Order: sequence, then C-alpha cells, then structure tokens
Amino acid sequence: MVCSIETPILISPTTMQTKEPVDADALKSRFNPEGSLLRKHQMRMLEMVKELDRICKKHDIPYFLYGGTLLGAIRHNGFIPWDDDLDVAVLRKDYLRLMKVLPHELPGHIALQNNDTDPNYFYFFAKLRDRHSLLEEECPYDRVFRERGVYIDIFPFDKVRLWTHLVGEPLQGHTFKIFRTATDLHSAMRKIRAITWVNKHITFPVLRFVSRITLGGTLTYDYGIPFHIVYDEHDIFPLTTHEFEGVQLSVPANSHHMLETQYGDYMRLPDLDDIQGHVNKLEFYDDQATSRMA
Repeated sequence: MVCSIETPILISPTTMQTKEPVDADALKSRFNPEGSLLRKHQMRMLEMVKELDRICKKHDIPYFLYGGTLLGAIRHNGFIPWDDDLDVAVLRKDYLRLMKVLPHELPGHIALQNNDTDPNYFYFFAKLRDRHSLLEEECPYDRVFRERGVYIDIFPFDKVRLWTHLVGEPLQGHTFKIFRTATDLHSAMRKIRAITWVNKHITFPVLRFVSRITLGGTLTYDYGIPFHIVYDEHDIFPLTTHEFEGVQLSVPANSHHMLETQYGDYMRLPDLDDIQGHVNKLEFYDDQATSRMA
C-alpha cells in the first residue's frame, strides 16, 4: 500500500538498477535474518497466505501471487528480502465467492477485513488480518480501521472498459485526499463512508453495467481501486505454481510478462541504500515484544 493511492505506481524501487549483484545470503543477512522483526513479520504473512491457499483449494477458487510478492517468488523464491507486505489477486467473480467463504473458513486468529466487515475501511480490496499483532503503517489511513494487525492484501481484477475505470478512479480516490487533509477526522470519516457507500451501491454498479453492455474491455483492478495497470488475461491463465518460502503457491501462467508490465527490468536489484518499508511500528502480542521498523 502506497500513501499516494490516487495515482498509479508503475515503477517502484524494485526496478532501479544496482551495479554489483548481491547474493541471496548477503541480502538475507542485511535485511531479514532469522529472528529479526521483519522476518517474523514475513513468516506471519506466510502463515496467512498458506491458510488462504488451503481455503481456495478447498472451494476451487483460483488466486495468484501478485505485484512485489510475485516478483519475490520469481526472483528470490520467496519474499523480497526487505518486503513487508504480501499481495494476491483474484478475478472479481471469484473474489465475490471468496468473500462469502472466508468468514466461515478462517481460524479465529485471522480476520477478514473489507468494507462490509469494517465500517471505516474504505478500500475496495480486502485484507486478511492477524489478530495477534498490531501494525502501524507510515500511511495514516489504517488508524481508523477496526482490525490493525499484520495483513495480506487480496485484489479483485475484472474485465472492464478502461474509460469507465478512468471515470471511477477519482470518485473513490477523493476519499484519500479527504482523509489526509482532514482537520476533523470524525467529520471526514462521515463523508468518506457516504462516498464509499454511494460508489459501492450506485456509481460502480452503473459503470459495471455500462462496461458489460458495450462488450470487450481490458483486465485491470476492479472499480474502487483508484489506479490501473492493464494486463492480458492470457498471461494469467491457466495458473501454475512456483516456490515461495518452501511452499508451492499459485502464480500466473506468464509471470515474466506480468512483472515486466508492472516493473520493467524486474530481475535487476534496486539501490539497496534506498529501500523504504511501509511499517512504522509493529507489535506481536504472543511475546509482548514491541519494536519500531525504520
């Protein structure tokens, strides 16, 4: 999750070049050695994605690793050593099924977070949240959420007319500006909840209908996610698997083209002195250890 969510982020630090290659052991030693807070964070996310994988297999719901998580799988066979989030994606029709299944299948220490389960959650993608931790991001949005533990993101994708998505992006993107510039957060959240409700129940269904009756369309994020990256559906399906931290998880059929579309020369390492994470503070309740991550 980036702080400036209104605009697409197509180039990340991951695509920046470094002149000298660094081996896997050196990267691990520098960023996420065993026993470090970041490594514990990563292992907690791994637990959740393994649970998601189990549930998706049980209910025949196709999902795939996405974004920096997919990059990590292909380039590192696991997390990018400095990565502190985990992303998966599903098609919208499968996303809707997944949202119905998860509340009945998740163990008690993992919560489903979407704008049905959390009244102040105004994103249009879901998270799984660990209830044995507390995570504070650099971005301020999460401070009003009900669930605030370590998370993984679940992004819905749909085939839509791109112009309809462009129409919809600022409608929900405006809520992030309202939040960031608010002097009265209570009043701002009333506006944000109202805008989110209207978009969810009126605006986006109308755009979805228009897109459907005009036929065709491109595969991108579902409405409500205020940026877009266009993908070829044939690059995703049929899904295959790839090693991720010692387990086999679902990845797109053509991960290379997916990653190239999003990151460019994704196999090149970034400037290792310019790495920045998302997390400001992280607390695990099971050992009562509270630490800050710069």
